[in-house]
Amino acid sequence: MKKAFAAVCLLVLAWGSPVLAQDKLKVEPAPVGAAADVGGIKSQNILDVKPDASADAGYATQTNAERAKVQPGNNAPVWRQVSAGVTGFASLPYPEAGNLIQPFVQYPGSRVTNAGEAWRQVRNDWIIPYGGSLLIIAVGALAIFYMRKGAIALHEAPTGRMIERFTPFERSAHWANAIAFSILAISGLVMAFGKFFLYPVLGGTLYGWLTYLLKNLHNFAGPLFAVSLVIVIVTFVRDNLPAKGDLNWLLKVGGILTEHQVKSGRFNAGEKVVFWGGVFLLGLIVVASGLMLDKLIPGLVYERSTMQITHMVHAVATVLMMSMFALHIYLGTIGMDGAYDGMKTGYVDETWAKEHHELWYDDVKAGRIPAQRTQPASPGSPVKA
Repeated sequence: MKKAFAAVCLLVLAWGSPVLAQDKLKVEPAPVGAAADVGGIKSQNILDVKPDASADAGYATQTNAERAKVQPGNNAPVWRQVSAGVTGFASLPYPEAGNLIQPFVQYPGSRVTNAGEAWRQVRNDWIIPYGGSLLIIAVGALAIFYMRKGAIALHEAPTGRMIERFTPFERSAHWANAIAFSILAISGLVMAFGKFFLYPVLGGTLYGWLTYLLKNLHNFAGPLFAVSLVIVIVTFVRDNLPAKGDLNWLLKVGGILTEHQVKSGRFNAGEKVVFWGGVFLLGLIVVASGLMLDKLIPGLVYERSTMQITHMVHAVATVLMMSMFALHIYLGTIGMDGAYDGMKTGYVDETWAKEHHELWYDDVKAGRIPAQRTQPASPGSPVKA
């Protein structure tokens, strides 16, 4: 019993000793409102948090330039003045000088709001999503058609006898226009849609340099496209005039999916639709609107509303033109056997001419159209049929 009692006393003393030692310490109470110097998250009243720059003398009365030095990007002073009706200076052409906020309008597809916001709504809510969808549908439909049907092949064997379809001048005009169009289309697609599929991959710096390069290529290719477009129109307008049988060709879609295609002249009705709708109408709209966006048309007042409307017209016309040209490019390259050779070398086989443009072939065989309009460059060049 004595041993047990002694053990209990020792345990009590051992447990109580820290308490006794603590009682001997003199602990000063912490000041009211002071945070303990311990680890963990410290809190603060959000109403007491202010930007560092607000401590500067005269912060509330700073001008926009002064505010930009202490808080770059904070342009609250200028908008305070705008909302108060203060008249200032803006480097805008007459009659917009000094007018920072455009009047309220309603463009097709936008709400009634100021013109700048209305343009943004049309671009972001209509042109970008629906224009991009149209291009994807056009290219996707051609890809599906090619995977299921393949290239349109000749039903008879080539004869080896060649007919000159395009002269060197015609091919030069076409290739100049095609190259300029390709540069404009690629650069335009990247500038319009690149932030959705390239920016996340390339990052801001590389994507910025890419768009800067493409923008300059776009500006330089524009005049080449405009000049070559006029040459193409003048060169091929005669053979693209409406002719008897064009309506029948359109109703039967040229008979492309059948054994025998519908007879046509040098250019069939489908090519004529591309010429008049894509090259002539949309092409001239794209060129005219592009010149306006570059401010190259003399005597025109380039107000913001003018540029905004021009941009919308330019964007819609280019999307429609690219969708239409997608079919033309497909049939002229991988979609039809022998079609690319006609634009590459200028010559096509008699079998190709007969199956795809029988009326034109008949005129050549009858001597109404020369089978070869230019002299061969060398003895190995194709000879007249």
